[in-house]
Amino acid sequence: MSDSFDVIVIGAGPGGYVCAIRAAQLGMKVACVEKRATLGGTCLNVGCIPSKALLQSSESFEETKHKFADHGILVDGVKLDLARMQARKGEVVSANTKGVEFLFKKNKITWLKGEGKITAPGKVEVAGQTYDAKNIVIATGSDSAPLRGVEVDEKQIVTSTGALELEKVPGHLVVIGGGVIGLELGSVWRRLGAEVTVIEYLDRLAPGMDGETAKQFERVLGKQGIKFKLKSKVTGAAKSAEGVTLTVEPAAGGAAEEIKADVVLLAIGRRPYTDGLGLAEVGVELDERGRVKTDKHFATNIPGIYAIGDVIAGAMLAHKAEDEGVALAERLAGQAGHVNYAVIPAIVYTWPEIASVGETEEELKARGQAYKVGKFPFMANGRARAMGDTDGFVKILADKETDRVLGAHILGPDAGTLIAEVAIAMEFGASAEDVARTCHAHPTLNEAVKEAALAVDGRPLHI
Repeated sequence: MSDSFDVIVIGAGPGGYVCAIRAAQLGMKVACVEKRATLGGTCLNVGCIPSKALLQSSESFEETKHKFADHGILVDGVKLDLARMQARKGEVVSANTKGVEFLFKKNKITWLKGEGKITAPGKVEVAGQTYDAKNIVIATGSDSAPLRGVEVDEKQIVTSTGALELEKVPGHLVVIGGGVIGLELGSVWRRLGAEVTVIEYLDRLAPGMDGETAKQFERVLGKQGIKFKLKSKVTGAAKSAEGVTLTVEPAAGGAAEEIKADVVLLAIGRRPYTDGLGLAEVGVELDERGRVKTDKHFATNIPGIYAIGDVIAGAMLAHKAEDEGVALAERLAGQAGHVNYAVIPAIVYTWPEIASVGETEEELKARGQAYKVGKFPFMANGRARAMGDTDGFVKILADKETDRVLGAHILGPDAGTLIAEVAIAMEFGASAEDVARTCHAHPTLNEAVKEAALAVDGRPLHI
């Protein structure tokens, strides 16, 4: 094996492996360091992909038990085979990780197996061997954030990793954190029969998303049986053979109460993973939150060392990391790689889904932007009615003077797919009228996007 490369990427998650592939496509000699036994990072192994597999399986179970009868489909004696459901999840993960391994071989990317450490500019040590690199890319991702007083064992108190591997449905699952991970995995286990309580420090779910949309989201999840304790904080967790007893207090202070759970999911966010990389020794600067500091071209303060994805500032999203990986590879090849951070969608894969792109109403108000709002409910969409999925709405925000689309927020069926239409419109600088005047096929869920765009001008057709 040669020990010299044009690019060595540390980390084979979505940012790292995509960066490696694009760099190889551009003619560079590339190696990628990964300590897991499989490629794909957190996302493919213990994050995005396995969670979506369980979300899909649990939704199918829920539909069979509670929704099929509405369609005239009567199913008796529905039973849960959790072991098979978990096995299917493993098969989905394996197919994806093996797919990345195939792409490495196809693009002649060397997989350096083990933990990577930068020993000097242009030097990376893996499993006791040092490799030379003209460029080093840090793409080590993130890890679950800890909470004082709540000790994770991945059995009774779990992170997302342990929550994906439970061998039985808990009687009571308490989720600490009302963000994406907690709500998705809480939905999985609620559908499979668990009582689910979500404890959130703030006064709302899905922090950072549009406030009105998040409030409606809370109501929808509440109808599904998920309970919420907002403006609350967990200050302690005592484990016993019977389960976990949490000490919970009002976020503003006050009398504590105890909540008993069979399993506790700690999902208060993620933190950049920089352990063991040798960054301090080499002199790579970190910011106040432990993220690698980079300029707008992903360069650190040390020449030849770059960083992308969850380990740098910005949204911790797989697709954001992928786009950064492509942009950086293209810049290293002398091209003009670029990421438009104003048009990065965010999605919560519950059902209904919640998706957003661009700015929220709160953000527009904060910067004094004059804007117009167009909303359209799925209750008035023919396809949603036919599906029996009428919760939610599409909301489009546009500049009051120019009509340029500034953001969109969707709560409803397949919101994560629908948001792409608005993202493309925003990427091309489209107005709400541009979206409204584009012919949308009937009957489709996408018509709700068109109607919301029409509503920006006060002229929706079907409400």
